[in-house]
Amino acid sequence: MLTEFDAGYGEQPFRDLCANYPGAEAYDPHDFRIEWGPIFHRGRLDGSARVLIVGQDPAQHETIVRRILVGTAGRRTQGFLAKLGIVQSYVMVNTFLYSVYGQSGGSKHKNEPGIVDYRNKWFKAVLGPGNIEAVVSLGGLADEAWKAWLKSSDGAAYKTLAYQHITHPTWPESSAHDSATQAANTKIMLAKWNAALAALAPEVKHPDVPTTLVPYGDTFKPSELVDIIAKDLPAGLPAWMRGDTPWAVRQGVDAAAKRRTIMITIPDGVIP
Repeated sequence: MLTEFDAGYGEQPFRDLCANYPGAEAYDPHDFRIEWGPIFHRGRLDGSARVLIVGQDPAQHETIVRRILVGTAGRRTQGFLAKLGIVQSYVMVNTFLYSVYGQSGGSKHKNEPGIVDYRNKWFKAVLGPGNIEAVVSLGGLADEAWKAWLKSSDGAAYKTLAYQHITHPTWPESSAHDSATQAANTKIMLAKWNAALAALAPEVKHPDVPTTLVPYGDTFKPSELVDIIAKDLPAGLPAWMRGDTPWAVRQGVDAAAKRRTIMITIPDGVIP
């Protein structure tokens, strides 16, 4: 069975970035789950990326596979990129290297120099080859991260790069508990995504697949939820970890126990 995989961080400058990263001195353990380790990126690091995605922070699925945006938000983002004809020529970097713990941890530390400086090194590294044609941020903190980069000495040169800030892919679920409100908020979000796609499509000059932009409707179609490609993940991860069934959940009798425990369940139908 021939399966592509991400070979990791053997090439510079990524080798050094992954060998020397901030810990508790920049990421307060009261507000970040640093005990689970840093999660650096997802996508192409060879200079072939055409779109840069700026995410927010890793969750439980990302913690296990060691790549960002691989759960529900990742599959929705993958579908967004596909509408631009981008199926693999992307790179994704998060605002925060570690998972945020609590509701306000990200906002509280968004200007922490150790966090900002290290993130900017990643921006410099992935933008350096000069092939990125568009940037998309997912959520408010990611938008702030990109704008902070543009104000830096290294980032000023990228102010003319096509850019769109879109609502975070899982906002409909996080914004409400009842299905009716979630559906209404999904409709609102997808209308905003359509506006972003219309602005970005003319700027993506080198798509992987030539495509005519087809906007979203009021809800996600199954075809618009795209599995993570094997090429994005470390060698040996099973295919079900890239699929449409959530398989990891934080579990425990209280917040402290949930912080320490991620339960993994193989989806139905995988085992014969």
